[in-house]
Amino acid sequence: MPDGYTVAVVGAGLVGERLVSELRRRDFPLKELRVLARSERRQEIDGTIFEVGIAGPDAFEGVDFAFFAGTEGEKGAAAQLAEAAISRGAVVIDNGSDFRLDPEVPLVVPEVNARALEGHSGLIANPNCSTTQMVVSLTPLAREFGIRKVVVSTYQAVSGSGRGGVEALEDGKEGVYPKPISGNAIPVIGSIGEDGYSTEERKMILESRKILGLPDLEVHPTAVRIPVHTGHSESIYVETVREVTREEVLDAFRAAPGVTFSGDADGFPTPLEIAGDSGVHVGRVRASGNAVEYWCVADNLLKGAATNAVQIAEALVGARV
Repeated sequence: MPDGYTVAVVGAGLVGERLVSELRRRDFPLKELRVLARSERRQEIDGTIFEVGIAGPDAFEGVDFAFFAGTEGEKGAAAQLAEAAISRGAVVIDNGSDFRLDPEVPLVVPEVNARALEGHSGLIANPNCSTTQMVVSLTPLAREFGIRKVVVSTYQAVSGSGRGGVEALEDGKEGVYPKPISGNAIPVIGSIGEDGYSTEERKMILESRKILGLPDLEVHPTAVRIPVHTGHSESIYVETVREVTREEVLDAFRAAPGVTFSGDADGFPTPLEIAGDSGVHVGRVRASGNAVEYWCVADNLLKGAATNAVQIAEALVGARV
């Protein structure tokens, strides 16, 4: 690969824009970068004017990696076009939810389960944003102490709903959320199923089990949308298999790939200060007996979407060297 890879980004919304900027910021070996969407247009992304092309089968000729962006969790784009891209030689990394629970499709967070990439068939799923940051923080606890149960409450930014969510907060746009978001907290993200869990909550349950390789893990989420532009926060309680001390837990977080922990257990990150940072931040750590409690924050457009997708491609490129 002397002259880089040809990469397509499908979708020019918030996540698509972050994908373009992350590919550049992380110095991914690019030969050509194509931005594709439903309609042709000129659009400025990351300081560059792109001629956005139509996302159709022929647009994937010669493409090595195709990132499907769209709004976080949006269904449909990869279902319509992934097969066409793969048949033309591309590896598809999909940020949508269509294939995440398909047993034949790897669902990958590189710090957690990069080995799942082995033997992929051309399609790799990028997890839900709230799931991603949680499993990054859970992995050192699962590795060191074993985990039996997770209880999590999320405080999720409006950018997780795409531009419409941002406009609902900034301009009062209606119809995005069931109730006004400004000055409010809405404990429903998606639709409520017969089991009482919302779409977002079911994603956290099922995706976490698949990524961590713990099919019987108890996960009890409550997903809440709050009037924050960018950055998802989570309050997490973990029941461990063996008893822990606070210092053991702090050491586990300090050594964990992808986790940013200052070393001050009582300190706390906030969405405002971590926006634009690609790591998973933890603080407010409490631990004793078989219980660990902590606060977890990440930029939902970066580690929760674009950064994780680029890291998947980086892991594949590294495996080819």
